[in-house]
Amino acid sequence: MTAPSAGDARRLAAASLAAGDPTGWFEQLYAASRSGQAEVPWDVPAPSAHLQSLDLPAGDGRRALVVGCGPGRDAEYVAALGYRVTAFDISATAIDLARERHPGTTVDYVVADLLAPPADWRRAFDLVLESNNVQALPTAIRTAAIHTVGTFVAPGGTLIVLAAATVRTDSGGDGPPWPLTRAEIDAFAGDGLQPVSVDNVGAAGTSLPTRWRAVFTRP
Repeated sequence: MTAPSAGDARRLAAASLAAGDPTGWFEQLYAASRSGQAEVPWDVPAPSAHLQSLDLPAGDGRRALVVGCGPGRDAEYVAALGYRVTAFDISATAIDLARERHPGTTVDYVVADLLAPPADWRRAFDLVLESNNVQALPTAIRTAAIHTVGTFVAPGGTLIVLAAATVRTDSGGDGPPWPLTRAEIDAFAGDGLQPVSVDNVGAAGTSLPTRWRAVFTRP
């Protein structure tokens, strides 16, 4: 099965960025996809292989947050491990799709903006998953997004970051995605977080052959 092209995402993102709206294209893309006029390149059935490769402990009812969840593939995987999952996306259409595709789900799907999240999410989650979301944000807002992701992690909690990787010293070039540099990955260890592991792993058969798989914790 051929993976969806990134062309529609890049076209809409370019127009949105040119209009001074760095995140508006997410809703445009999901809405166009729903009407059969575009493809969402990351909308695939299986949860992230690099998420599945981690030996995550059973949730036992602890709280988890999935950042930029899209139609919910990773959120449902985390919920199946026993976590009480909140999953959010800036796109209302993406959240509608997640609820439709997973009837009876235990996941709390909500519309929210990573750059202006609910105040009560601060240090509220035992597990936070940032999977390939920040890589779709331009440099101008990426620093703020990286910082905000870390603020969700509760004391004793864990942050997982999955992203396309680059060996460049900047994350420029055509996108989305704009692969993250090592310095950007290291920047997730702000707000009191500490790195546990930062791995550069292969993703054979994809257009982005290397990925970051990083784990941080809050003591």
